[in-house]
Amino acid sequence: MSRTGEGVWAAPGRVNLIGEHTDYNDGFVMPFALPHITVATVSRRDDGVLRLTSADVAGGAVELRVDDLAPSRPGGWTDYPAGVVWALRDAGHAVGGADIHFESTVPTGAGLSSSAAIEVATALALNDLYELGLERWRMARLCQRAENVYVGAPTGIMDQTASACCTEGHALHLDTRDLSQRQVPLDLAAHGLELLVVDTRVKHTHSDGEYGKRRAGCEAGAAALGVDALRDVPYDGLEQALGRIDDHEVRALVRHIVSENHRVERVIAHLEAGEVRAIGPVLTEGHASLRDDFKISCRELDLVVDTALAGGALGARMTGGGFGGSAIVLTETSAAPTVTKSVLEAFEASSFEQPRVFTATPSAGARRLS
Repeated sequence: MSRTGEGVWAAPGRVNLIGEHTDYNDGFVMPFALPHITVATVSRRDDGVLRLTSADVAGGAVELRVDDLAPSRPGGWTDYPAGVVWALRDAGHAVGGADIHFESTVPTGAGLSSSAAIEVATALALNDLYELGLERWRMARLCQRAENVYVGAPTGIMDQTASACCTEGHALHLDTRDLSQRQVPLDLAAHGLELLVVDTRVKHTHSDGEYGKRRAGCEAGAAALGVDALRDVPYDGLEQALGRIDDHEVRALVRHIVSENHRVERVIAHLEAGEVRAIGPVLTEGHASLRDDFKISCRELDLVVDTALAGGALGARMTGGGFGGSAIVLTETSAAPTVTKSVLEAFEASSFEQPRVFTATPSAGARRLS
């Protein structure tokens, strides 16, 4: 296909500042978009063929007939854009064939939503080319359905909404129950701060069963408490609620979700009060909860957090689905080189693969480039 196509669209990866695994519990999340993007160069086709190519994946073009797209047809990375086409058509939108070429700077397997970036870039391009008139939140919903049903990963709505709806210089406070959004200013540089992302290079996957087990456990907790979702358990009633749950594993999952929703509210309060440094300890509390109650951390993620804190960081936690991926570290800008050096040395001393470390700057969400 022509690399110019009819247009070029981009969608970013994301970092979640706070609010982990709360999205499929109707709770609160607070992601922001990364400057790392997936770029899709797209042209329509009138022969009903979806032709997918990638500059980042070995192998040639993959061609699929849009009429034949259906869940449970595993195809690797192409499932993500193909799933979006299927979800759009299944929802009644008149989408035909397309040539789509992808190039991405979003690290894969790092818990930074590379899959959502592919999905949202695809949806935005097709929305424009086929004049579907879909709002950003609705596109995010359809992308989530593509990942849940077509790909088979039981993820929540956060990643796709963050990629589609975040704005530069802000974190997105998203209520995943009603999808209401609020852009919260997050100008770390103005306060002499940096947020480092440490990609441990430990690969994780959402569809390997562990993510689904946590989701099922949360649903069991909600059922035991007689609520629609764990979002409905108030933080000041948490201890009483825990006393009504017999299964210790379910009890731990419930404790994390309810306390994590409260942590999102605390972070927002600190940011709105201009107390940016005060969010550091809240991030660290979140990591302890994910490690001890949700049990989705790993040695490499714990090493990042422990080493960064020992090196003077204000706070640190794993981010993303868990079982690998990335951690975030809030630090004074002046201390960032020292913290980074400490983490790299700790990984070398532990004979772990060298992590990738970069500064995360709240960036723009999905957009048309040309």
